[in-house]
Amino acid sequence: MILNTHNNNGTLVAEILVPEANLSQSELLKAEMVTLIDQKPKNILIDFSKVQYVDSSFLGAMVSSLKYAVANKTDIAVINLAADISDLFTLIRLDKVFKIYTNESEAIADINNTL
Repeated sequence: MILNTHNNNGTLVAEILVPEANLSQSELLKAEMVTLIDQKPKNILIDFSKVQYVDSSFLGAMVSSLKYAVANKTDIAVINLAADISDLFTLIRLDKVFKIYTNESEAIADINNTL
């Protein structure tokens, strides 16, 4: 298990528990995300607060999870990106694919304002 989840005002928050999000965790991420998405939440926030490093295979698993989520009418956003991971999201244009928030409270406020 690499995700710890809790509910915040109707939004499912999934905190990544590993500091290095890499190939060895990518398949586990996809499996855990499918399980979460199958619960039919409207929104999932993926919390990167403990992540110090992320590689392309893990990002690929994120995109795969997003595709599955969209097909199941679930929105996914990311929160608490470290500066270098945020720069990577921008560099490879994932900032155009995922909504990115500074923290959980900002994301929840925005989600609740758009309902």
